[in-house]
Amino acid sequence: METVVIDGQPLALDEIAAVALATCPVAIASSALARAAESRAIIEEILATGQTVYGVNTGFGKLSDVRIPPEKLAELQFNLVRSHAGGLGQPLAEAESRAMLLLRANVLAKGFSGVRPALLELLVALLNAGVHPVIPEKGSVGASGDLAPLAHLALVVIGEGEAFYRGERMAGYEALRRAGLQPLSLTAKEGLALLNGTQAMTGVGALAVTRARRVAELADLAGAMSLEALMGTPAAFDVRIHQARPHSGQIASAAHLLRLLADSQIRESHRDHDARVQDAYCLRCMPQVHGAVRDVLAHVAGVLEIEAGSATDNPLIFSKDSSDSQSSNAVISGGNFHGAPLAYAFDYAAIALTDLAGITERRIDRLLNPDINEGLPAFLSPDPGLSSGFMIAQIVAAALINECQVLSHPSSTGSIPTDGGKEDHVSMGMTGALKLRQIVEHAERIVAIELMCAAQALEFRKPLKPSRTVEQAYEAVRQVVPHLDRDRVLAKDIDAMASALRAGQFDAWRA
Repeated sequence: METVVIDGQPLALDEIAAVALATCPVAIASSALARAAESRAIIEEILATGQTVYGVNTGFGKLSDVRIPPEKLAELQFNLVRSHAGGLGQPLAEAESRAMLLLRANVLAKGFSGVRPALLELLVALLNAGVHPVIPEKGSVGASGDLAPLAHLALVVIGEGEAFYRGERMAGYEALRRAGLQPLSLTAKEGLALLNGTQAMTGVGALAVTRARRVAELADLAGAMSLEALMGTPAAFDVRIHQARPHSGQIASAAHLLRLLADSQIRESHRDHDARVQDAYCLRCMPQVHGAVRDVLAHVAGVLEIEAGSATDNPLIFSKDSSDSQSSNAVISGGNFHGAPLAYAFDYAAIALTDLAGITERRIDRLLNPDINEGLPAFLSPDPGLSSGFMIAQIVAAALINECQVLSHPSSTGSIPTDGGKEDHVSMGMTGALKLRQIVEHAERIVAIELMCAAQALEFRKPLKPSRTVEQAYEAVRQVVPHLDRDRVLAKDIDAMASALRAGQFDAWRA
């Protein structure tokens, strides 16, 4: 398993997923440790000279004008971590906790945070040992970053809080002990450096977008299977149409659909006597809709990858530029912890994924509805009337889409002032990340339903065969969900198909 080396530069979503999901090992570049040491030396100089610097020897937020005496600075950092660990709700998945650890370590590796290299090394050691802080998912407003989630992460660093270790939830100090690690006693600036940042929303969002990109590509596969079952035409995917409107996602989706549908017996059976000039939009406009979703997700992925290599705490420590004799060491307060870039991106992705789910549901209805399903039995039932077939599947899809429609309302426009008005405009980016995660999960289920229905419908077209690629995908569906020969409980089938998509079992048909 290839090691991911962090040095403060942007991380690709694939790298984040490799560490978070595949537990790929992590190492720190020597240059990053050197930068951290240089940055820490500036903090030590501030302490030695008695300067007053926010976050180093002052209170925080509304209390920033309170000077803290030197003998209380360590206590200040511990108090900050403990007081901000107010998260509520279900814990983030262990993969999301791993993503947060990786991203926080990479931010500190940039060398703008003033922490000791030992802190950076401990975060990476937690990852490599499989110690995953228990981090409640609720409580962040996305500025000054993800304070509550990151405080719960920091608790484990100091030997407090809770962690998952080898599948067991336990006290943080016990997880460290079992992993052979020692907690760290925080010094000036280090508690704040752990808490200020966007790593909770970035971690949750990065893994959600990774899943979203998969489901957007597999929507092409599900749509191709439906088009075959409905005796549709691939004419609308002609490359000339899409070159005349050259959005990259649209072109990619159309090309993908053409590859999926090549050399189909079903298509040839009705090519010369098809009375329809055009298919319904949910079939004909797949490249335009699926492709636009691809483009949205590509944009959001770019935002996330920039954020993964960005300094997002406050204040930031800048060392003297050796190329500029006029420069000097500087500690500058700013607002890089504000999650607006991510919050907007998550809302954008949520809207796109909701619409992807919507066009998918329209194809499900077209497969099941006897008024428009091109001679297929009602609800794909082997005995319509006595048997309801897949009737409930479309109803479930409709219910999931309605929830997506509610969840796709923007959270980024919902700022509520906090911290006595000091933090008077916040991003609500963590809300956006959590909503997006839920929408992606629903989209996976809806695409799973379409694959199940399309596979059933193709069986009614036998002995005609679909394209070889669609036939292979059909066989893969049948490895997960059997043919519906009589009514049965569909809930387990839907969950099994969605899990198979999520696990990568259909990735051979992505493009």
